[in-house]
Amino acid sequence: MKIAYFDCFSGISGDMALGALLDAGLPFKVLKKELDKLPLKNYSITTEKVEKRGFAATKVHVRAEEKGIIRYWTNIEGLIDESDLDSPVKENSKKVFLALAQAEAKIHKKKLNNIHFHEVGATDSIIDIVGVAIGLNYLKIEKVFASPIATGMGLTKTEHGIILVPSPAVLEILKDVPIYSSGENAELTTPTGASIIKTYGERFGEIPPLKIVSTGYGAGTRDLKIPNVLRIIVGETIASRKEIDEDEVILIDTNIDDMNPEFYGYVMEKLFDAGALDVWITPVYMKKNRPGTALSVLAPYEKEELVLDIIFKETNTLGVRTSRKVRRKALREIITVKTKFGEAKIKIGKFKNQTVSISPEYEDCARIAKEKGIAVKRVYDETRRVAEKILKKPT
Repeated sequence: MKIAYFDCFSGISGDMALGALLDAGLPFKVLKKELDKLPLKNYSITTEKVEKRGFAATKVHVRAEEKGIIRYWTNIEGLIDESDLDSPVKENSKKVFLALAQAEAKIHKKKLNNIHFHEVGATDSIIDIVGVAIGLNYLKIEKVFASPIATGMGLTKTEHGIILVPSPAVLEILKDVPIYSSGENAELTTPTGASIIKTYGERFGEIPPLKIVSTGYGAGTRDLKIPNVLRIIVGETIASRKEIDEDEVILIDTNIDDMNPEFYGYVMEKLFDAGALDVWITPVYMKKNRPGTALSVLAPYEKEELVLDIIFKETNTLGVRTSRKVRRKALREIITVKTKFGEAKIKIGKFKNQTVSISPEYEDCARIAKEKGIAVKRVYDETRRVAEKILKKPT
């Protein structure tokens, strides 16, 4: 599978994304030919090689007489639909603009069709968004992954006046996406860039194992204390990983030596109710050889704050450790088998196209054992035997 990893250590904007794709292998002639399919006139697009703090990068320049024109969401949707662009390019471009429109509608409390885009609706922004769709389509990118997004901080000037960084639109668009401030007093991520990465990004975190095909650097306009570039890494995932289910989670750990042990059951129950994927406690020896308990919680990123609230409110801890983890799982399938004792569910685990585990559902086995008045172990073994026999049959 071919993927593109967006390394947003200096944020992301539309022109940075397009420049990085050109740098990574999208021919400029192909881009220009495809953009000519849009019903847009009186603009020019050029590129140049620039250096940003030691990084050679591609800078995209779009010059248009229509710069600053106000367009509504329906105008832009119609403009894209009228073009002869490939269907995936059309659909993805409209999704990016829709993400922008929905964010603006929520912020300004307006209906979607009444939203106008100001600078986002200008020709240069349309070129950036459609150009990115063209680039991903040309490079045959199947999935886009990304790092956490650097947003910048401070104040910036827009057509609305001076606003905070990150802007309200960026914060709205990047809900459920990990963001951070690198300390740079500038707008690193624009609403257009945020919409691009939110629309295409399927996972945010570390670079997955891959074979690198190409790398591209797209330059921003400003000169900052850090390299003002977006890096895109294009690569092929390792074939042996195709049958692996993988995601990213947060691991929260804390050591406690002064809490009533009766409370742990209640705390675990609350954590699971809040969405924790797993909770476990481990006996440990702490300072001064005090016996204590290590509480560990595995949870989805979006549940981090909820889990932290429970830990700090319900335990005696004064601090926790958090770390991001990649979770690799065997593919799972649930089937129901008929045995001489009754029906029971089986959980089957597959790893790299091979069955690696067959586990009867304990609750089903316990229920049957009670109903039949027999040992649960006997039901469990019989259920597993039937499942193994079924799985060995040729399909």
